[in-house]
Amino acid sequence: MTNDDAQQPAPGRGKVLAALARAERKAFTRPAPKSAKAQMKFLLTRAKGSTKALAERLGVSRRTVERYRAGTLTAPQKRLQAALVEETESEWQPQVRAQAREQASTTSGMMVDVTAYFGFVGKGSSDDGRERSITTDISPTYAKQILELQAAGATEENLHPLVSEAITESYFTEWGTRAKDLRADFTHVVSIEFRF
Repeated sequence: MTNDDAQQPAPGRGKVLAALARAERKAFTRPAPKSAKAQMKFLLTRAKGSTKALAERLGVSRRTVERYRAGTLTAPQKRLQAALVEETESEWQPQVRAQAREQASTTSGMMVDVTAYFGFVGKGSSDDGRERSITTDISPTYAKQILELQAAGATEENLHPLVSEAITESYFTEWGTRAKDLRADFTHVVSIEFRF
């Protein structure tokens, strides 16, 4: 291990995808169902009443789905509770979510607030990599690419280069007006938030 390897933190996992999901939830106009019974009823309507399909999706038995729907079970275990919340929020208000994504992709772009370790590659760069906190706009072009990758099932590793390129473009090179050959990559995300 070289000295440079020891100074750079290991990459974070899942933070970019989770931040994109949180940004979508902020666009909701009504709160998603909170109780296990209400979540189960909602998910059953989305599964067209198929308890078998919903049970497979949640990783439980059909009987468990039926018991929550009937209200005989009310307090799910942590794994099922997390699955209910995730599945409910992923299905909640699809038109509102689509409108927010469309607006970000075509007109408004997104805002990103990130604290991460940024390293630099470029001609004449004298700035060593370090942890930085940055708040900047992401253009609609980059927002569209990021959201399309997310919708296609991209991994965290697929999104990192594109997000760092978008941050480089808006923050470090100021839309190409300075440091044209600079490239900034983040190798560790401490925190990240997106806003549509």
